[in-house]
Amino acid sequence: MVRVLAVADEIVEQLWTDQVHQLEVDLIVAAGDLPFDYLEFLANALDKPLVFVPGNHDVDLSGYSNVRGLWTKAGVPVRWPGPTGAVNADERVIDVAGLRIAGLGGSIRYNRCPNQWTERQQARRARRVSRLAGWRRLRDGRGVDVLLTHSPPLDCGDEPDAPHRGFECFRGLVSRLQPPFMLHGHIHPHGVPRPDRHLGDTRVVNVVGYKVLDVSGAHDET
Repeated sequence: MVRVLAVADEIVEQLWTDQVHQLEVDLIVAAGDLPFDYLEFLANALDKPLVFVPGNHDVDLSGYSNVRGLWTKAGVPVRWPGPTGAVNADERVIDVAGLRIAGLGGSIRYNRCPNQWTERQQARRARRVSRLAGWRRLRDGRGVDVLLTHSPPLDCGDEPDAPHRGFECFRGLVSRLQPPFMLHGHIHPHGVPRPDRHLGDTRVVNVVGYKVLDVSGAHDET
């Protein structure tokens, strides 16, 4: 069992102090739209790996490559603008702290800012993640334990206004991957409780602010 600190969208003041040491976790995951120095503080204070996907208010992190510690973009050495030491899981499937995590950042497109996608664009990205997860499963028999996204699925914890509408393609992705957990941000509670929802056997959790979750690793789909 892996204990996960999941954060998104809203800074929790007590976590940005020494009080964070009271948390005993194995992994930090971030579902977007948080200051990168806040994420770096959490990772350093807890001395645990940090995995994140970008939100629609984050900077554009696409096109960066890291080869033996050197960051480049378009072949030119650059400084990566993301949180130091963190793993960007956007459009990837990664293994960390005993869990297999598939990630898709961003929101539905509603203006020209980065990390926004049309339904068709996000569906294309979701198909890539599905293929990557399938190749991993063929290789070692393990499925995805956590689907980490910024936005929720359509009609599953989203809102009716255009910027906060969820992605229809996420419902199909959950059906294909069947992860025990889908963790997302983007939808601020505004004082209204946001209960967990389910898509099949997948527990869909809004982690805006923070949640501490116990996730069983080695999800076997064979």
